This record gives sequence, structure tokens and C-alpha cells, in this order.
Amino acid sequence: MQVSHETIHQALYVQGRGSLRLKVATALRSGRVTRRPQRSEGPRPQRFREMVMISDRPPEIEDRAVPGHWEGDLIIGSTSSKSAIGTLLERTTGYVMLLHLPGDHTARTVADAMIVAMNALPEQLRRSTTWDQ
Repeated sequence: MQVSHETIHQALYVQGRGSLRLKVATALRSGRVTRRPQRSEGPRPQRFREMVMISDRPPEIEDRAVPGHWEGDLIIGSTSSKSAIGTLLERTTGYVMLLHLPGDHTARTVADAMIVAMNALPEQLRRSTTWDQ
């Protein structure tokens, strides 16, 4: 007879309430009192839709021959402070601009900070921005 780990976990949980006694829960690897069943094997929903793949960028951006093409990323701080820093890296020169985002890091806040930072640059250094996912 073969028994899977899923069957063992289902047998340990109290049927009706879906919770374990604390004494038994400490013996489990996860230590959880409530049941979290395995995720289904079906396809995952897409997180980002209708986006251009980074590999589909024009060759002038890929070979870093022309300045003015930027890469951006978001570094999120602790959940209690809700702070974040946006980074913009110019691909040809390696010049980095930091976007200070102290209050929140919503799309609107990040976009506004990017607009302010990019407007300080000459127009020939504002060709494209690729944001990291």
C-alpha cells in the first residue's frame, strides 16, 4: 500500500473545522495550524498582458551604441515604512538616477517621479525606457 504526503496531511487535520491541535501542528514541517491545500496543476493566470518582451527591443538598444535608452527598476523597502527607490540606468554610459519614493510606490507615483527626473535631461538622452518586471 502506498500513501502520499497529501493523504497524510489530510488525515491529520480535523475534518469539519480544518484545523489541527497545536501539539500535532508543531510536528509538521510547516507548523501551520490551518490547512493550505496544494495548488492545482492547471495553467497559471498571466500576470502581465500585452507587453513587449525585452528580447524584442530594437538592435540599437541591445548593442548600446546610441545613448538615451534607459532601464528602470523598483527597490521596495520594508512593509512598515512603505518606502521605495526607483532606479533608472542609462545603458550606454551606465549613468544611474535614483527616484525617491518615500510615501508609496504606486504606478502613478513612480511615473510622476520618472517624468520629473527625465525632464531634467536633454531631449536626445530621452529615447526609450524599459522597465524591469
